[in-house]
Amino acid sequence: MKNIANIDSNLKVETKIEKEGIKFYNADSEPFKIYGVYKDDGRYRRMPEDVAKNTSEGVWELHACTAGGRIRFKTDSSYVAINVRMNPIFKMSHFALTGVGGFDLYAKEGDMDLRFVAEYTPPLEITDGYESLIELCNGGYAYQEGNMRDIVINFPLYAGVIDLYIGLDENAKVLAPDEYKDQKPIVYYGSSITQGGCASRPGMSYQNIITRRFNIDHINLGFSGNAKAEDAMIEYIKNLDMSVFVYDYDHNAPSVEYLKNTHEKMFKAIREANPDLPIVMMPRPKYYLSETEKQRAEVVRETYENALKAGDKNVYHISGEELCALCGDQGTVDNAHPTDLGFFSMAKTLGDALEKWGLV
Repeated sequence: MKNIANIDSNLKVETKIEKEGIKFYNADSEPFKIYGVYKDDGRYRRMPEDVAKNTSEGVWELHACTAGGRIRFKTDSSYVAINVRMNPIFKMSHFALTGVGGFDLYAKEGDMDLRFVAEYTPPLEITDGYESLIELCNGGYAYQEGNMRDIVINFPLYAGVIDLYIGLDENAKVLAPDEYKDQKPIVYYGSSITQGGCASRPGMSYQNIITRRFNIDHINLGFSGNAKAEDAMIEYIKNLDMSVFVYDYDHNAPSVEYLKNTHEKMFKAIREANPDLPIVMMPRPKYYLSETEKQRAEVVRETYENALKAGDKNVYHISGEELCALCGDQGTVDNAHPTDLGFFSMAKTLGDALEKWGLV
């Protein structure tokens, strides 16, 4: 694999990382493989820009946030660095910057499982990108010098990535990753919770946890405050090539009436286009519900029960209380957005159900 700087000096990566022999590679080059996002018109996106614009201004502003993005490869480098340009970065007082704009790294060597190694922590004053390095063999981790290992780096949840470069030892081997399980990606659609708010780092979003558990690809179509089952979004999703569709946009429906008018409509449109697709319906993940929240949950359940009555054999439902089985009412930052505990509970419940239903 060639160093991009040897091909085009204008693309030489400027770095302040003091590591002799470090060489940077464009994340878009082989043998690196990117999942969940793709590069288009100078930035990574989760869906086509024109579809996002036709959906709503909010979806357009958020569609280039890289929630669900992953880069995978194999290497024997004793360290992995990143150099990234980003815009925008949505800083929030109740959401760790490592989740908003950070990357994190998982690695697998030999017979071990894929393990969390460390996060690439962005500086507090970050404006348009940063660089960081993780030592794999000198940081107290169980990785041995010279061994090949699988690497997974998760993209930020609430930031837009423009360019990403991977820094490795110049003498290291770099190989393509093993493929995910031979199954189409799971597609998730929903609110800020689906997008990953407020996980402490990207790898703790519930979709990323499920992907690691089952080695299955996924696409994250969570849009903070802007998942409203619009016609343009329904049209886009129904034409995706997916193995399972999971949807939860309860929080973003402006009212119970709005949810009634759109929830079953979305299900029927996607079912018509995908007669055999497993579809999982979930209301907001919450343990104790207000009366209005109970009405919303009932709307979701009614769509599910109507499908069963119509003879649908491939529709599934998980309640908000079930999603909170491991955390009760202790799994959120603000009684809405999950902490890592809340996301782990969601991932365990949904993951167990997907396995039980034979969908993974």
